[in-house]
Formats: sequence, C-alpha cells, structure tokens
Amino acid sequence: MPTSKNTMMAIRLHEHGGPEVLRHEEVPIPEPGPGEVLVRVHAVGINPPDWYLRNGLTKVPGETGPTVSLPVIPGTDMSGVVAAVAEGVDDFAVGDEVFGLLRFPGFRGSAYAEYVAAPASDLALKPTGVDHVQAAGAPMAGLTAWQFLIELGHDHPSPFQAAPHRPTSLDADTTVLVNGAAGGVGHFALQLAKWKGAHVIAVASGAHEAFLTKELGADQFIDYTKRRPEELVHDVDLVLDTVGGPDSRRLLRTLKRGGAQFPVFPGNFDDEEIAKLGVTVSGTQVRSNGAQLAELGRLLDVGTIRVAIDSTFSLAEAQAAHERAARGHIRGKIALTVI
Repeated sequence: MPTSKNTMMAIRLHEHGGPEVLRHEEVPIPEPGPGEVLVRVHAVGINPPDWYLRNGLTKVPGETGPTVSLPVIPGTDMSGVVAAVAEGVDDFAVGDEVFGLLRFPGFRGSAYAEYVAAPASDLALKPTGVDHVQAAGAPMAGLTAWQFLIELGHDHPSPFQAAPHRPTSLDADTTVLVNGAAGGVGHFALQLAKWKGAHVIAVASGAHEAFLTKELGADQFIDYTKRRPEELVHDVDLVLDTVGGPDSRRLLRTLKRGGAQFPVFPGNFDDEEIAKLGVTVSGTQVRSNGAQLAELGRLLDVGTIRVAIDSTFSLAEAQAAHERAARGHIRGKIALTVI
C-alpha cells in the first residue's frame, strides 16, 4: 500500500487475541521528542512480550506508568538508520546505523513500523560486521543474557524479588548449564559464558546438538527429550534457565552447594529446599541500556558472539511470524524485514 510523505506502514493491534489481530495499516510517522531520534526501521526482532501484549497483557510487571491503550504498535527490538535528530541528542547523527531495545520494560517501543521515535539512550551504533536483520535479533535477548550473567547495569528494583540480582563471576573454573540453549536468550548466554572461559553444558532438543556444540562451542550437550539434566549433571556452579515453568525447580539438583540458579521466567521455588541445598535463586528484569548494547555490539562486530536467525518475514507478514513463534522449537531469533 503506498503511503504519503507524512505516513508509514505499521502493524497495529485494535483488539487482543491470536496472530490474526495483527493489522498492517497506514499510520502517521511519529515525531521524535527531546532526547529522541527518528529511525527508519530496516528490521525488527520478535520477542515474547510482543505476543504477551497481543494476548492481552498491557502492563509489564514492575512498570509504574499507565497501561497501554489500543490501538498500539507492538515491538521493542529494531535496527535501522537515523532519519532525524531532536534536541538533546549529541551521540547520533542523521545517517547513523543504530539498533536498540526500546522503552523496556514497557509496551511503548512501537518497533513494528517503518519509522520509530527512539530514546537515544536506548540505542547503540549497529556493528558493521552484522546486517540489520542480525542486529534486530540482538537487543532484548542479548541484553537479558548480559544483565543476568555479566553486569546488571542499573539499580532499579526487580518486581520479582526483594534483593538485587548479582551475576556470578564466570571463568575457567566455572561450569554453567544453560537450559533452553538454542533459543534467543539461551544462545546468547551460552556464547557469553564461553567468552568468559566457562565450561558450558547446553540443554535442548537433539535437533540443535550440532548448532550448539559445533557452531556455538558448547562443551557438553544434553537432549532433554531423552534424559533429564538432573539425572546426568551434578556440581554445577550456575544454571541459567530460559524455559521456566513448574519443572524449573528440578534443576536445583544439578547445583553444587554455593551454586546459583537464574530463572529468566520467575518460577515456583521452595525456600526450604533452597536453604537445604545451600544454593541461591536469583533473577532480574531486562532493561533498555544503550551502553551495554554497545558492548554487545563490539563482540558481535568481531565475531566473538553471533546472532542465529531462525526465520525472517516481511513486516506485512507479522501474523505469520507470530504463528511461527507459537509453534516453538525456535533456533535463535525470528525477525521482520522492513526494507
């Protein structure tokens, strides 16, 4: 559909429901406010909060602002080119290639669009060594792995626990088990742990074994469809669980005393069991952070870590992208191409 010079194509929700409620339609191009830049979007990353919003969740846990009202443009991860710069922005100029996790925690990223008004503080220069699709797949998943494993980077309280999250020191003497290692957060966590020198055990379905061991460097692989990790592994220093659910607590039995489990999705844990095992359970909520994203970008640029792209769809095919996400067994990230 052609657009005028003041309008763009975007995906909007006018109601909550399944993928079929995602509408591709013409809307006004946003105006960047102070401290923001207007980005011509080239690619968008798909993340779980996108379908949480589509399904009816309108307020992220811990968010203090009002809930999102319909219609709304979903999406937080994007990569593109700066088209305009508002007052108060010194770090970016028109023509810069940038990527970012926009306005998270929250549902106001509005990334499923040809243009987006983005806070400059949420952005980093796109690594020259990766294309826009790969860059768009990095922000939320990469920052989640970074803030869980490497550096929290903020002092905002977590909505899920009273104590602040503290990452575990990772080195050659550390063994890390990554549950759900082939997914978005999981494949970043595996690579970051390897970057720090840790011994990494990857848990996923057998279809992903070669990807995780030969391509990403996992030291050990467990096919969860055949054996349970807690039956095979003990004395682990850290478990990063990207799967969650009621079975998450069983992974506590893989830890040594003094070890820690970091659930990306809050689970049901028993305080008495945790105390008896002598372990720690801790988590956090990922937040937009342009400075940390720049650090991830440097690792992407030199090939220390990479973004695995499961599949790509055009912006107009957002419904099909969400249907792909619903089928599961994703290897890396799903992306929308805009240009």
